[in-house]
Amino acid sequence: MKKISKKLLNWASIIDDQTLAQAQRASTMPFIFPHLALMPDAHLGKGATVGSVIPTQAAIMPAAVGVDIGCGMIAVKTQFCADDIAGLVRREVREAIESAVPTSAGAYNTGLTESASIRIAQLSESDVTPEKFAANWQLQLGTLGSGNHFIEVSLDEQDNLWLFLHSGSRGVGNKMATHHIKVAQKLNEKWWINLPDPDLAYLVEGTPEFSAYIRDLMWAQQFALLNREEMMDRVVDCLGSWLGEPVVEQDRINCHHNFTTKENHFGRNLWVSRKGAIRAGLGDRGVIPGSMGTASYVVTGLGNKAALDSSPHGAGRTHSRSAARKKFTAEQLREAMSGIEYRDTDAFIDEIPAAYKDIDVVMDDARDLVEINHTLRQIINVKGD
Repeated sequence: MKKISKKLLNWASIIDDQTLAQAQRASTMPFIFPHLALMPDAHLGKGATVGSVIPTQAAIMPAAVGVDIGCGMIAVKTQFCADDIAGLVRREVREAIESAVPTSAGAYNTGLTESASIRIAQLSESDVTPEKFAANWQLQLGTLGSGNHFIEVSLDEQDNLWLFLHSGSRGVGNKMATHHIKVAQKLNEKWWINLPDPDLAYLVEGTPEFSAYIRDLMWAQQFALLNREEMMDRVVDCLGSWLGEPVVEQDRINCHHNFTTKENHFGRNLWVSRKGAIRAGLGDRGVIPGSMGTASYVVTGLGNKAALDSSPHGAGRTHSRSAARKKFTAEQLREAMSGIEYRDTDAFIDEIPAAYKDIDVVMDDARDLVEINHTLRQIINVKGD
């Protein structure tokens, strides 16, 4: 860990000047306490740095979480092992998963499972009205999305078979976040507040606007968690059908890495916003994926107080999507994905491992933040365009 300033601590050994400058701007906001913490996977984001932990007193910056509210990971350890899938055609289960879980931006469920209907009923019990933001939000539950969202079948260091999934609150969460970011910006303009970046606009605790954001934020976080549960249930069914035997879950871990919670640190009750970071309090279970084609990790938090009980959420980008598409080729992606069943398409070039930090370096930087329980290597990958 390196102390950049009184208000900024950094765990990333791989980091560029733009990212540091962005984090420093955010750390100067007057309600930051005690400091902003940059995780090992930190990289440039919109407004707030991806891979940052932002503790605030009596105020929240909606862009500190960003537009994919509640984005995170879910992992399931099954009773199966490498021997159980030896000789089987892996493409069959990949295509089954792609049929069971709508992928890609704008892809929705044409019909709802019984479990999805139950989860929608849970979400409908709150006083939030998601229809204001997305009339078809119910059809978004159980959908993956695109970008770096994925579903994977992996094997751990003992050849036990795991299921892995990365997704968030989809279009409804995006529209909620976008709305509240604009509300904060308009209020700050009205109050003549001079911000170092418009995306650092904030809402003040005790105001109606703050309460409205927290209400929608918590709903979107719950939607994201249930969205992952619904998709994982479908993936579990696909695996069981492929192997001719129901999955018996040995473990299930579901954790956010884009979220805000109320926590106590250094003797104060704070709003802790993690944008690309997981909660890693002492004993907390977590999942840290690598990039497409690289290792992923099941971890336990070490409760590092200076890091505000947090850890990285993944590898962290070193090339933007547009830069990656210009720099890398489909052939290079095929080489990186050698031995892994995936849908071979140019659409995934910007997800090539070389566009990300070395996950081994990231995990070494995180050695005082988490303990590694399992190291997973992927054998099947599902993504949306």
